[in-house]
Formats: sequence, structure tokens, C-alpha cells
Amino acid sequence: MYFVYAIYSEDRDYLYVGISNDVQRRLLEHNRGYNKTTKPYSPFRLIYQETFPSRPLVRIKEKQLKTSTGKRFLHLLITQHQLHFVLL
Repeated sequence: MYFVYAIYSEDRDYLYVGISNDVQRRLLEHNRGYNKTTKPYSPFRLIYQETFPSRPLVRIKEKQLKTSTGKRFLHLLITQHQLHFVLL
């Protein structure tokens, strides 16, 4: 089983989309600075994940989320999440 995931750094306003077979492990690796690309932007929080039965299918979704339409969708999730905390 494979997952597409999106993580967000509020401190640096940085969004990252990736794939993994263990999202919690990958989030931990990103937050510990093991990934060269995301190291300067930690800490991250998970904002989106979706499960797929095969790697080719998860790659299709990853590519879609990295388009401008996909990024708009993810930024909408971030905005809704932040608004939720303000209203509480």
C-alpha cells in the first residue's frame, strides 16, 4: 500500500508533496531534517494523505497535486484548517 501525502511548514509557508509506504515515518524524517530538500523548512504538519494500492497509481495523484490546481486544493485545506483554529 502506498500513500501520497502533503506536509506544510507554517513557519516558512512551505508546502511539500511526496509518496511513501509509511507516512508517519516520513513525517518524522522530514521533521528531523533527514531530507535535504525539506530540512530548512521544518517543523511540518501533515495536511493531506490518500491511500493507493500501487505505486503507479500513487504517482499519478502525486503529479496531480503538484500542478497549480493541486496546489490550490492543498492551500485551501491549509486555509480551512487555520480558520478552524481561529473559530475555536
